[in-house]
Amino acid sequence: MALSHTSTTLPRRALATLSEKELRKAERTLDRGTWAITFGAVLFSVLTVTPLVMAVTDDRWDWTAPILPLVVDAAVIIVVRLDSTVSRLGGSGGFWPTLLRWMTGVMTLALNVGMSALHRDWVGVAVHSVAPTLLIVTAEAALAYRRAITRALDRIAEAAAAAAEQARAEKEAADERERERLEKERKAREDAEEAQREHERLMEEQRQAAEEKRIREEREHNLRVERERAEREERQRQQERDHLLRLEQERTAREAAERKAKAEQEERARLQREREAAARAAAEQEQNRPTRVSVPVQAAAKSGRRVVVRDVGKDEFAGMAPEEKELALYAIYRQARDESEYENFEDDPRFRQGGDLNGSQLGIRLGRSDAAGRSKVKPKFEAWYREELAKRAEQTAEAEERELVATA
Repeated sequence: MALSHTSTTLPRRALATLSEKELRKAERTLDRGTWAITFGAVLFSVLTVTPLVMAVTDDRWDWTAPILPLVVDAAVIIVVRLDSTVSRLGGSGGFWPTLLRWMTGVMTLALNVGMSALHRDWVGVAVHSVAPTLLIVTAEAALAYRRAITRALDRIAEAAAAAAEQARAEKEAADERERERLEKERKAREDAEEAQREHERLMEEQRQAAEEKRIREEREHNLRVERERAEREERQRQQERDHLLRLEQERTAREAAERKAKAEQEERARLQREREAAARAAAEQEQNRPTRVSVPVQAAAKSGRRVVVRDVGKDEFAGMAPEEKELALYAIYRQARDESEYENFEDDPRFRQGGDLNGSQLGIRLGRSDAAGRSKVKPKFEAWYREELAKRAEQTAEAEERELVATA
């Protein structure tokens, strides 16, 4: 038992300084030694116990004598193997594995010393008790060694795991610090680039603003110069236009006066021709001289205007065709319209009721009814007269336009 005590206390001090490789090597040595002792004890037990079993067994069953030591030794092998496995796992089998270990050890010891004890050979008892006792003590010591080695390996594994965890944590911390450093560098670089871009943008904006201001001032200066030049040219053109306009007005007034004088002369000549034609027509009808009818002049007396009143004779256009009568009477009507001094010719006594040129008198003078004169003759004469006025105005405008074009 002293050996078992030494084997359980020694590893606690010695195994703490060994490495995992050395502990694994020691464990293999322990396994090999344990199995060598176990197989030796089992072989010695079979050779020793078989004669004892044969001595107490019927001769017919002597061949079964090796079974008993083999069964006991098999139990020993099971105990040793499973104890090593359980100890590697860092556990304990409990009561029954311990009982099995001690029971197989005691049985092996009893069977090995049984023959010598029966013959009271105490030297044989001592000799045959060596192998079983060594097997029992070796099993206990191996169990204690394995548990100590397992604890040492566990501590090494825990230390290695802790070291690995610490290394991992340190690596993660270093990686985090490196990431932070890189992030700070990247952030600083981005800030510097952003500041540089902002500075360049501000400089570009200032340059563009200065360029726009220069262009704007230059454009305003050019516009101001161009406006002043345009104003000067416009003043010059206006002066020239005013001068030309005065000249044109003077020329136009002069030409208009000439045209008016010529038109008046032509109109007087036309009227003269019409009067001569009317006189000739009247001379041809001297034999039918009509009774004179005086035109009322009360309206002329009230208006204070000078009124030319002419006498109208019956059948004054005798011998003329109806169209010739209309043209002759229209010539008298047109002359009266041209010579009328009234703004509204209807206020002229000659065109009012009782006058020689009102609608009723026009119909009577043409040998028609007074109603026909009002509804047909007078509207026809007015239409002819408006057409002539339009033609006169158009001719005057065309003449003025031709003069303006020639002047330009």
